[in-house]
Amino acid sequence: LSELEALMERMKRLQEDKEDEEASQEEMATRFEKEKKESLLVISGGICAFPVLLSFDDEIVSTDVSRYIEDPGFGYKDFARRGEDHLPTFRAQDYTWENHGFSLVNRLYSDIGHLLDEKFRMVYNLTYNTMATHEDVDTTTLRRALFNYVHCMYGIRYDDYDYGEVNQLLERSLKVYIKTVTCYPERTTKRMYDSYWRQFKHSEKVHVNLLLMEARMQAELLYALRAITRHLT
Repeated sequence: LSELEALMERMKRLQEDKEDEEASQEEMATRFEKEKKESLLVISGGICAFPVLLSFDDEIVSTDVSRYIEDPGFGYKDFARRGEDHLPTFRAQDYTWENHGFSLVNRLYSDIGHLLDEKFRMVYNLTYNTMATHEDVDTTTLRRALFNYVHCMYGIRYDDYDYGEVNQLLERSLKVYIKTVTCYPERTTKRMYDSYWRQFKHSEKVHVNLLLMEARMQAELLYALRAITRHLT
């Protein structure tokens, strides 16, 4: 099967398995922990403890971003150190954007919550219902896997989501790309962009970028707003 056909087959199989039998809460928690730990080993540029991950070292261009920041040490850091047995987890059900963050943002800055919420929803729900040359395709499962994987990298867990879907739908080259775009965007290369979903249209892959950026922004907001809420209470 081609890359596209294989991906569509996995999506179909996941839907059938979900209808037949749902994973227990314990199983889903275990799968999240596994995915969270593995995400720490996915390094942008392809440097990784696992040699099976793609390498793009020869294409990384040194980009000077110092002109845009005041602190030269500012940058993304993994939320936990590798090798730690108990990695911190932010349970989304304890502090959600819809039930907590949205209202607090509106209190702090009138109506900004509505604008942010509209932006999040528009990008998350954006779809042509296509996958390359295939039409009338429900891409919800794939979009949710992309969004939740970004949050997983930031230690955010959704109790009602089976993270086994992430490993089945997102191949390793795509995970390297996601980590790079989300955490080290200045290291992104065209070769990395071309390496995943080679049969997809550019418009579909651009939507992936939009989804990744909005997922990251929401994750950052959740951490910041939760800290503000704790301070106020």
